[in-house]
Amino acid sequence: EATIARANGAVGFCLVTAGLGLTDKKTKFIAQAAKAVKAANLGLRLIACNGTASVEQLKELKAAGVDNYNHNLETSRDFYPTICTTHSWDERYQTCLNVKEAGLKLVCGGIFGMGETQEDRISMLEAINSLDPMNVPLNFFHPNEALPIVKNSISREEAFDLIKLSREYLPNQMIMIAGGRELMFKEQEYDVFKHGANALVVGDYLTTAGKTAQEDIDAI
Repeated sequence: EATIARANGAVGFCLVTAGLGLTDKKTKFIAQAAKAVKAANLGLRLIACNGTASVEQLKELKAAGVDNYNHNLETSRDFYPTICTTHSWDERYQTCLNVKEAGLKLVCGGIFGMGETQEDRISMLEAINSLDPMNVPLNFFHPNEALPIVKNSISREEAFDLIKLSREYLPNQMIMIAGGRELMFKEQEYDVFKHGANALVVGDYLTTAGKTAQEDIDAI
């Protein structure tokens, strides 16, 4: 998969697991995967995305060749209990601090369109800014009948405005447009660059299919 990603022009490759966070077993598995990909000399930056993690676990991943750790705040501290009850927003923030203490580059973003207010969005952006991440993935909620979350009430123009707002609060970060972009922006999805985005996440997402990387490359 890493070889295919590199052939598609990707500069980073993400090692993702489901679940609350890293366990000793998961840490070992991700470390083995990272070593294998690095040994192939593909020139890819490795991003691990495995949930909450301790400084010790993150240092183990760094030693295995992981460059970045992705842990999103998702939304504001106040709105977070509305979308998640298995762990607190503070635990997420602490993991982001742990990433920096372990010497890894932080990737940290969130999701728009879950019923949050504009104040929640600004609060999230301020919190992300306080962490000074390298990359910020912005996701747009993809409605799913199985999820008890409001339908995405954001219009396309509002979504473009949110990218511009994110750029104002995060002037020095790489802003990556990620999940939900095809659904939200449709034929205008590459206009995200006009509103302050630097990059796209290419390929499929965790539970939804994206475009092929070649389609994105050809369009750009």
